[in-house]
Parts: sequence; structure tokens; C-alpha cells
Amino acid sequence: MRLVATGQAESRAELARLSGLAASSVSLRVEQLIEAGLFAEEGAGASRGGRRPRRLRLAREAGVFLVADLGAHHARLAAVDLAGTPLALSDLACDIAVGPEETLTAVIGSLRELARDRGLRDVPVRGIGIGLPGPVDPATGQVVSPSRMPGWNDFPVRDYVAGHAGVPALVENDANLMAVGEHRGSWPSLDNVMVIKLGTGIGCGVIVDGRLHRGRGAAGDISHVRILSEATVDCSCGHPDCLEAHASGAALAASLAAQGIAVDNPARIVDLVADGVPQATSAVRTAGRLIGDVLTALVNFFNPDALVIGGSLSNAEPLVATIRGVIYERCLPLATRNLEIATSRAGRDASILGAGHLLLGESGEWIDRVLER
Repeated sequence: MRLVATGQAESRAELARLSGLAASSVSLRVEQLIEAGLFAEEGAGASRGGRRPRRLRLAREAGVFLVADLGAHHARLAAVDLAGTPLALSDLACDIAVGPEETLTAVIGSLRELARDRGLRDVPVRGIGIGLPGPVDPATGQVVSPSRMPGWNDFPVRDYVAGHAGVPALVENDANLMAVGEHRGSWPSLDNVMVIKLGTGIGCGVIVDGRLHRGRGAAGDISHVRILSEATVDCSCGHPDCLEAHASGAALAASLAAQGIAVDNPARIVDLVADGVPQATSAVRTAGRLIGDVLTALVNFFNPDALVIGGSLSNAEPLVATIRGVIYERCLPLATRNLEIATSRAGRDASILGAGHLLLGESGEWIDRVLER
């Protein structure tokens, strides 16, 4: 399923070559998937000599995944096919601070409504993916000690979503989903990639040897790295001078509000910078220096092939330029010699793409159930 969904194989011969299975075994499994309505065979594919093979693709009725990428005050919703390609997209205004049950119930209902409204009513939902702006324990699917998410600590998000939706659920940190989406969609040839998400909060997803590195759930959580600053600011975690307390979108909004400039979301900060408001430009440059200092240590330590900067604040050019300048100035030459520092290529839907890929990777159980019918 994964080989066909991702376009790596378009024929039975290619499946046999890539999987290492005998041609007879591949044909048997392909026939099972066609009979189950998961594969379709049509037209003629490219020939490697001899008769042109029929081309394999995912059947439209094979199913869809529903995905929600939650932020502090909004959610990006999507229905994607089993290859992770978005079929329908929408935005939902929501306040994550109202708690998990109310938020997740609204999100699940809105995802179902999105699928119905876009003509996908009769297409089976094979799984639901939820991205959250906080640490997620990969073993339990619970949120652990999140910032600005009252009521979410230790809440069984994965079990709650699976129980209410009636399908398998994937729950993942939003920066991790963004890292997978960026890597798969824009940097598939690179083995080691760091993806920084700069929005209301700060997050980081890490790709190691082509795979998402979760650790025990806290891998990439750079938001609570302590930084040096002239003024002490207490972080929501209870410690002073965490990176997020000084350089996140929420911190910048608070700083601008103290100067009489009201900001209701990070995108507004980007607009102020684009309009040449000096206080906003100064604020993002200061944030860029602090973020760059933290990333300098990580680049020296991890030595990635690429550092990708995403999230709504990545559209503020002075912020990105300052981060890039600090890294190139402070890192070892060997660490930056072939390092590419770039803004997100997948854009705001990187997390959606990442969730689709991870959901397909965990599809073995429901595929088995379909084949048993």
C-alpha cells in the first residue's frame, strides 16, 4: 500500500523488485487488494522491455484520512487520500484553553462535516490524525506537561479520539508532523533535517536517518532551553528565561502590547514588520538572535543537512535573516559548510502532509481487517 500510495511503484513488477517478494506472491496480494477495493488497475505503465504493464493506483473508494492541526486559537482541518494528498481543507476557530473534551469533540465533528460537504460522504474514513502544540507521549498518546493548554495534561487524547470517531487515531506533536511533512514533501533525499516551528510557541521536529526521532516524547522540545537575557521573564513551565518566554509569538505579542501595540496572533506581527513598524522589527530581530543562539548549539551537536524554518513567524524576513546570520557566525565551519537554511516549502499544510504519511505507516491493522471481510 505504501509503495503504491507514495508513487514508488506503479506495477506488479516494480512491487516485486522493491519488496523483494516473488512475483507470484505480489500478484496474489495485489489481487486481494483489488478485490477489497483498495487498489485499482488501469491503463498502461512504463515498459522496461516487453509488454507494457497495467498501472496500479489507490482506488478512490479505498478511503481517506481526516487530519486536524491544532494551534492555540485555530485548527487547520483536512481530508486527505491514503497517499496524504489533501482533498479538502478548511479552518476552524477554536480555543485550545477550553479543555480537551470540548475542543476534540468540536474538531471531530468539523472533520466529519468537511468530508460530507466535499463529496466524501461515502468514502470510508480509515484514520484520524491530531497535531497538538505540546509534548505527546508516543507510547500512550497523552499530552504531557504542555504550556498554555489547561486541562490537557495526561489527557488520553488518542483513546478519546479513537473512541469518539470509531477509527484508529494518531496523536503527535505539531512540530513533529511539520518535520515529517517537510522532509517527505520537500527534502526526501536528505537524511538529517531539523524543522523549527515558530508561531505562538516554539517547537522543533527532528529527522534522523530519514525517520522521525521522537525519543520518549520530548525530542526537539527547544522551547524551554534557558537563554541569557538582560531582563528576567518567568515561563509558563515555572522556570525563568526559557526561549519561549522571550522569543515566541506569544512573548512578542506581550512585548508589543506593553508598548501600546495590540497583537492578537503571530500573523499580525508579520504584518507589522512588513509595514515597517520599528517596534515590531526590533522585537523579531531580538527574538532571532535568541533563537539563533539556541540553534547554534543544536547545529554543532546534530550537524543536520538542512535547517527548515516554518510556522507563521517564518514569514518575517528580519527574523529569518537574523537566525541565519547568528548560525553562520557562531557555528563551526564544518557544521555549516553544506548546511542549507531555508524557510518552509510545504507552507501551512506541512503538518497535514506529515500526518497523512504517518497514518499510512500505521495502516496495517485496518488493512488486515478489510482483507479479512
